[in-house]
Amino acid sequence: MRGMRSAAKQPEPSKRPGATSLKQTLAMLWPYLWQFKYRVLLALLALVGAKAAVLLMPVALKYIVDALDGGQQALLVLPVALLLLYGGLRFAGVFFGEVRDALFGRVTEHAMRKLGLRVFQHLHSLELAFHLDRQTGGISRDIERGTNGLSFLMRFLMFNIAPTLFEILAVAVIFAALFSPLYSLVTVLAVGIYIFFTVVITEWRNKYTREANQADNTTNSRAIDSLLNYETVKYFNNEQYEANTYDSFLAKWEQARLKNRLSLLALNSGQALIIAAAITALMWLAADEVVNNALTLGDLVMVNAYMIQLFLPLNFLGFVYREIRRALTDLENMLGLLKRQPAITDTPGARPLQLTQGEIRFEQVSFAYQPARPILHQLSFTVPAGSKVAVVGASGAGKSTLSRLLYRFYPISAGAIYIDGQDISKVTLDSLRQAIAIVPQDTVLFNSSIRDNIRYGRPDASEAEIDQAIKLAHLRHFIDSLPQGDATLVGERGLKVSGGEKQRIAIARAMLKGSPILVFDEATSALDSASEQAILHAMREVSRNHTSLVIAHRLSTITDADTIIVLKNGQLAEQGKHDALLAANGEYARMWQLQQKQQH
Repeated sequence: MRGMRSAAKQPEPSKRPGATSLKQTLAMLWPYLWQFKYRVLLALLALVGAKAAVLLMPVALKYIVDALDGGQQALLVLPVALLLLYGGLRFAGVFFGEVRDALFGRVTEHAMRKLGLRVFQHLHSLELAFHLDRQTGGISRDIERGTNGLSFLMRFLMFNIAPTLFEILAVAVIFAALFSPLYSLVTVLAVGIYIFFTVVITEWRNKYTREANQADNTTNSRAIDSLLNYETVKYFNNEQYEANTYDSFLAKWEQARLKNRLSLLALNSGQALIIAAAITALMWLAADEVVNNALTLGDLVMVNAYMIQLFLPLNFLGFVYREIRRALTDLENMLGLLKRQPAITDTPGARPLQLTQGEIRFEQVSFAYQPARPILHQLSFTVPAGSKVAVVGASGAGKSTLSRLLYRFYPISAGAIYIDGQDISKVTLDSLRQAIAIVPQDTVLFNSSIRDNIRYGRPDASEAEIDQAIKLAHLRHFIDSLPQGDATLVGERGLKVSGGEKQRIAIARAMLKGSPILVFDEATSALDSASEQAILHAMREVSRNHTSLVIAHRLSTITDADTIIVLKNGQLAEQGKHDALLAANGEYARMWQLQQKQQH
């Protein structure tokens, strides 16, 4: 609908849970580092070897220049050896760096894998309310940027920042020892100004990075939402409207990226000015002393080499710091997901459900999705073991809510739900959900084959058991009519099969699960009359010796129920068998007469 899908009404992306500190990030990284401690130690040794080679290269270059400048003609021994040494040092610096990266690469990739799995598992542990409110596109971007940010932090915190600072200190010591403290003072002062400038300006421009991320999340979420509703867009000829709406989000993203680029220009220009001033000052000092014969030409070359060698990683340090701040920003939403506690968890001391007969009892149950809009009011009823109980009522009466509460998708506001006398809030979620198989009203399938979607009910089921589930759900005729049979792909969210076919696949999947308690949430709502009767027959077969809760809209589908419960405004209005309820001439009889008129 236009009003709901306008740019003004588009939901905001998830809010940041607060800035992620370096301490928090290191605490998260430590277990991954410790798991591969020997590999990390070898990588650090390779790092030391690479830095040692890099620091010795300017010294070797100084002696090469001095030897050549001395006019000595016996050049075939010392300079050749120095040249070979210089080449060897350069190779060693690169070689040890590559060894370091190869050793540490396994640690980084393993950490990304484990963290990605941890987030994935945590998302599945969160309550249904979170997933109904979420924006899938935004979350996927948060996870992608977060894992990439983690990889960046692991590599650069350990192998760039600390080594670069060590190199700066080593160069300052070399300058003080070989030349004068003034050289060290200029170097340290320039580094200090550079780092201070980088930190201050990066913190200032961090807000623009966040704005760009937020705009990126919103744009991506909007695009996915539109594509998932492809058919609705076509039904209302709203292609241009969708394009205009998407372009409005892209315009915000464009502006955010522009601000980000301009702030980066200010940062890079300031850093370049500091580096140029420092190198000019040091080269001025060295050149003056060469003119006064206080330094050799080799010393001048060494100072120049050290300054180039120093400010290249120092310039890179600025980039690394900016990227680390961005990585921490990118990690915020992903860590926020991990910090979010599930609303539905096993209570302390929860024990597995001991299923003996399968009796279900709702006792004074009250529930509201929102406090201002209560759904159920002190509802009490019993589903006897092995019986079939149907729940009917007008839309909004709370019928489908019953299955969600039974499955503990939501915590109830008051009262309790019992299975075989055990409060379901005090048993483990896994054992509770293993005991219940649900055919939902809105069936969503995986983008896989029909057989794989059925197998999902019990991944370790045998082929014969899957075939039996297909037979019970009366899917065989449909499958045999397809060129690829049960290997046919159903498309994203099952869009390539009809509503009735999706429903039967869902029924087969629930049958394959083999749970003793069955819940059918308007399981035949999308079926034609012939298919409905076939499924009802299958449901009767499967429900035998099972406890069944059938939530229905069409009353003709539940006339054989042992008990029919009529809900009205979240309360129990009537209950009894079909004939008895008709004779009572109450709410059920009124609904029955209305539906009979609609069928004629």
